[in-house]
Order: sequence, then C-alpha cells, then structure tokens
Amino acid sequence: MTDLTTIYMGLTLPNPLIAGSSGLTDNKENILRLEKYGIGGIVLKSLFEEEIIIEKQANLKKMGSGGFLYPETVEFYEYEEGPRESTAEYLDLIRELKKTIAIPVIASINCVTARQWTYFPKEIESAGADAIELNLFILPSDLNRTADENENIYFQIIDEVIKQVKIPVSVKISFYFSNLATMIKRLSETKISGIVLFNRFYSPDFDIDIFEVTPGNVLSSSGDLAISLRWIAIMAERVSCDLAASTGVHDGSAMIKQLLAGAKAVQITSALYNHGAEYVATMVEELKTWMGKHKFNSIDQFRGKMSQSKSSDPASYERVQFMKYFRGYKLDLQ
Repeated sequence: MTDLTTIYMGLTLPNPLIAGSSGLTDNKENILRLEKYGIGGIVLKSLFEEEIIIEKQANLKKMGSGGFLYPETVEFYEYEEGPRESTAEYLDLIRELKKTIAIPVIASINCVTARQWTYFPKEIESAGADAIELNLFILPSDLNRTADENENIYFQIIDEVIKQVKIPVSVKISFYFSNLATMIKRLSETKISGIVLFNRFYSPDFDIDIFEVTPGNVLSSSGDLAISLRWIAIMAERVSCDLAASTGVHDGSAMIKQLLAGAKAVQITSALYNHGAEYVATMVEELKTWMGKHKFNSIDQFRGKMSQSKSSDPASYERVQFMKYFRGYKLDLQ
C-alpha cells in the first residue's frame, strides 16, 4: 500500500502537493474542486499588508468622525451594516472552508513591514486557519539601507506575528540575499515552522511601442525549477524547520525531484493555471506510480535521498560554471 501522507509544519496532509497562493485559491468553489482532485493542502490568495492597514484606518476614521473613538467601538463597527471589507470576506472564507473541506487551510499575508497590520494574524487564527504563510519580499533596492537593515525586517515581522498566534507560521522568501544559506538557517532558528523556497514576484517588462512598464513572465516555466531544487537540496537537514518547494514545479517528476532534494511539501500554481484543477490527480498518480516502480511504500523512505548532505558528490550542488558541459560544444551558424 502506497502511503502519501505528509507532515508539514505539524499539519497532516494526505499528500505533499499544496496549491500555492493565487487567484485560484480565493474562493470556495475553486478550492472544493482542488480538493476533489486530490490536493493535499491549500494556501489562500494573499491579503496584502496595505489592504489590512487601509481598511483599519478607514474604520478608525469613520468611527472618529462620529465624535467617539474608544476601544469598545471597534467591536461595534465589526457588526455595523454596510459593505463588506476584503479582510472580513477573507475571514468568512476561512470559516466556511473549515466547515466543508478536510485538508489544511493556510492563510497568506504579503508583507514588507512589521507595523500596523500585525494584529490581524490573531483574527486569522480565530477564524480557524490551520497555519499562516508570510510572503516576504523586501526588494534590496534602497541605496540608503544596509543589507543588515534589510534582513532585520524579516525577523521583526516574524517576531511580531509569532507573538500573536499559536498556529504554525511559515515564511515564503526569495533568493535575493548576499548569504542565502546563512539567512535560511537563521530564519529557521526563529519560532517559525516552515520556509518556502521561493516566492515568485512581479517582474517588470517594457512595451517598446507605447513606452510603458508591463508585467513580465507572470507564470513560471519548468526551467525555473533549478533554483529552488538546488537550495532545497543544499539546506535540507541543515535547518530547524520544514522546507517547502515552490516555483517551476510543472509535473509529477518535478514534484518527485523536490521531495528527493528534501522538501516536506511542494507548492504548485502555474501548473494549475496551465492545466486546470484536474491536473492535481495526474501529478499525484505520477508520484504513486514512481513510488511503486522503486518499491517505496512511504515518502519518508526517499525524502532527502538526493540532498547535498547525503550526496556522494556534494560539490555538484555548488558548481556554478559550465566548463564541463560547454567546452567542446560546437554549433555551426549558417
């Protein structure tokens, strides 16, 4: 009997495949469909820090305009008749999902500071979310801020959120660090339960006819797998929390590679946009078939089998040049 059960951040998943945060995980119907086809867990579409702050400020401004601003009014305002805010709808979605699906529900917040919004994770916990994923990306483009100052923001955010909740917290980060291995290790030694490698963020492109900045490469490609695969393999068994892989996972074999590297779970998004929710069943079946072929009864039997710490050629994970492959490679240009 093939057992695909996975423990990620202390949560029991029926398999290691998680639907990453996206427009595909922002409503009950889509999520029910993903569960139907066998997804192991879901990360809800991210709320942005700015959304939380703006709505809080609007609420306070509205309450203050009536000539009163007391702590008791906050609770009153939550039940006032009127249009629903995105934060309220987000909490309602969590409550509804916890009544209707069996797989873990992970909330997501996209944040760049530790100010004004960090009360909200407590509300997410109260709504019933199983965990929170903090999508952190502070672009290192401020010429007046040092690398240490930039990196300290990550720890400030983690500290503030961990104070608020008891449910597991993970961080989803990029590879934009001067010493990525050390940063991942330091993050793992906080009280977080998981690190997701790596997030996919807005990349600008240029329209050369109308001279405007446009979004570039919104979806990942299978070639993007290499970056996260390398770093999952290097950091597996060297950190104090679980690792999840993200970006470039477009089929079952890519998922298997990330598990062999040492990932506890694997997030997919672009593959779902390209192939639909039913593709989950295809990927899970690929995993089962492969495990049967190699006589693995559980994922723990092979997870991390190809991590750097277990490799007979650990230097291969750190090689950055192509001399071996491109020397002697010739192509006649006609």
